[in-house]
Amino acid sequence: MKNRQDDDRYPDQLGRSLRALSDYLGLGIQIAAGFVFFVFAGYWADGQLGTSPLFLIIGMFMGMGGMVLVLMKVLKTANRKQE
Repeated sequence: MKNRQDDDRYPDQLGRSLRALSDYLGLGIQIAAGFVFFVFAGYWADGQLGTSPLFLIIGMFMGMGGMVLVLMKVLKTANRKQE
């Protein structure tokens, strides 16, 4: 049988878990959306200009650069919270 203390602690643990989940889910969506945007922009530019893989590759590298910047921002924020 569970004691009263375990029942009181459960909502607090659930709230922290959901908060962490939302942070990581938001980070993943932000990274994926940025990458997809730049890749599709490069694909569109290649279609308009007739330069088949050039802008697609440039868009891919720009998307990866954006991912690195987002991750650096998150790491900097996490390091500030620890101090």
